[in-house]
Amino acid sequence: MCLILVAWRSHPDYPLVVAANRDEFFERPTLPAQFWADQPDILAGRDLNAGGTWMGITRGGRFAAVTNYRDPERQSADAPSRGHLVSDFLAGSMSAPDYLAALQPKAAAYNGFNLICGTMALGLWHFSNRGGPAQALAPGIYGLSNHLLDTPWPKVARGKSDLARALALLPAESALFELLRDERIHADDRLPRTGVSLDWERILSAAFVRTQNYGTRSSTIVLFEEAGSIVFDEQIYLPGAEAAGRTRIRFSPGLPC
Repeated sequence: MCLILVAWRSHPDYPLVVAANRDEFFERPTLPAQFWADQPDILAGRDLNAGGTWMGITRGGRFAAVTNYRDPERQSADAPSRGHLVSDFLAGSMSAPDYLAALQPKAAAYNGFNLICGTMALGLWHFSNRGGPAQALAPGIYGLSNHLLDTPWPKVARGKSDLARALALLPAESALFELLRDERIHADDRLPRTGVSLDWERILSAAFVRTQNYGTRSSTIVLFEEAGSIVFDEQIYLPGAEAAGRTRIRFSPGLPC
């Protein structure tokens, strides 16, 4: 993922709202969101290169998502796949703080990442191997791109503001998808300097990224309802920002879909 916006216990009817874009090369093979045949409790897209995922939920109500930390000078081609940080949490039974405590001693082996994971009962947690110890998230609205949690990159700051407004329109999801479809490029003096060219900093400053070979491949909304149901709604995009398949699944944790 390259943009994750989270409203945690900020709405009386929706204790967790997630709006996220996954940016990736279009040539990388991927399966759209579905319950996995080999791990049927997991609902997520799947990276067919390494077998993990960037964001997912389970029938039991576990949630996890990851973004890369953009730092090209410290990239290692031999590092383990960060997508397994998500799928391993989803497939397991450890609480988020226990999982992150077990992860921290080996976290340096991975290229830079941010991981958000948790459950309604035991809370939502964030950990980055570029940013210190794991932390429990207090109620609030959070934004995460390819730096640390709430680093005020323009698309993160704008996305958080847009998410706050979109919460008032729930259960309608259209405003959530609209904020994820924002292609506005930000001014040069507001851009971070992360080690890529200025042209790429401009392209990547948009919430929705569009180039011929790389861009936003999916926009996903996750809604945990106070009444107990979970909604997972994913829109797939092809090169040229062409909308393709959409998957919307609503279920109650622990019950068949």
